[in-house]
Amino acid sequence: MPDTRHMAAGRWPRSPYRLGLVMALAFAWVGFWSPTAHGQRANHTPEQLENVGLDQKLGTAIPTDLSFQNEQGKSVRLGQYFDGSTPVMLTLNYHQCPQLCRIQLQKFAESLSGMSWTAGDKFEVLTVDISPHEGPEMARKAQERYATSLEQPDETLGGWHFLTGDQEAITALTDSVGFRYQPLPEKDQQYAHPATIVFLSGSGTITRYFTTLNPAPGDLRTALVEASNGTVGSVVDKAFLACARFNPDSNSYSASAFKLMQYGSALMAIVMGAALFVFWRRENKQLDTVQEEGFEAALDERT
Repeated sequence: MPDTRHMAAGRWPRSPYRLGLVMALAFAWVGFWSPTAHGQRANHTPEQLENVGLDQKLGTAIPTDLSFQNEQGKSVRLGQYFDGSTPVMLTLNYHQCPQLCRIQLQKFAESLSGMSWTAGDKFEVLTVDISPHEGPEMARKAQERYATSLEQPDETLGGWHFLTGDQEAITALTDSVGFRYQPLPEKDQQYAHPATIVFLSGSGTITRYFTTLNPAPGDLRTALVEASNGTVGSVVDKAFLACARFNPDSNSYSASAFKLMQYGSALMAIVMGAALFVFWRRENKQLDTVQEEGFEAALDERT
C-alpha cells in the first residue's frame, strides 16, 4: 500500500524512481528550449543596430586636415592639436544623446580628475560631435556641464576641446577610426552608436582603443605613455609599459609573466656577465702579480 499520509499532505512519495524521472524531464525541457532561445537572440539583430560597432584600426593615421569649430565657434583644423609628440585622447559623442554619451563623458571626466596629469600639459583631449545638427553653443554648454566633475576645471578644460562640424568632416573622421553609427529612424536627430576612447600619437596615429565606460586613471596614463612612444611619463611608467600587457576585455594593463621572465633573464645574464668580468679581471691581476714576483726573483738569483 502506498504511504497515504504523505500523499494526503500534498507530498510526493519518497521514491527514487519518481524523483529521477522528474529531474530527467526537467533537464530535457531545458535542453530542448535553451538552444531555441539562444538562436532567437543570436540570429535576430535589430535593424537599427546592424551597422553599429567599432572596427579597431590600430596603426592607422587619421586625417588631420579636417576642419571643425571649437566650443567658442572658431574654425580649427585637427592638425593644430597634434604637435608630433603630445598624445591625444579622442571621444565621439553627441550632446542630445539621452543616456550613453552623458554617462561616458561623466565617467571620463571623473577619471581625468583621478589622474596626476592635466589635459593641456601632458596630453590633449578631443570630444568630437557626431551630429551635424549640433553647434558650438551646445558644445560649450556640454563643456560647462562636465567641468563640474573636474577637480581642476580651468586647467583641464584648457586641454579638453569640444568640436562640432559638418557631416563630411564627421564621416571622414569616424570612418578613419572605424566608428560605425547610424541615425535612429523613429527618433529625430538621435543615433545608435558605440562608446570608445581612441588614443592617438602626436602625429595622429591610432595606438589604442578603450571600450569601457569607466576607465581607470592609471590605465589612461599607461595608454598615453604608449601613445607618446615614451615622450611623456616617468622612468617607472616606461618600465611598467615595457613589462605590461593590454587586456582588451577588461580595458586595462597588467604585468605580463612572459615579459617579466624575459627581462628577468636578461637582467640575470647582465649581472652574471658583470660578475664574471670582475672575477676575470681579479684573477688576471693576481696572475700578473705572481708572474712579476717570479720574474724579479729569477733576476735576483742570477744577480
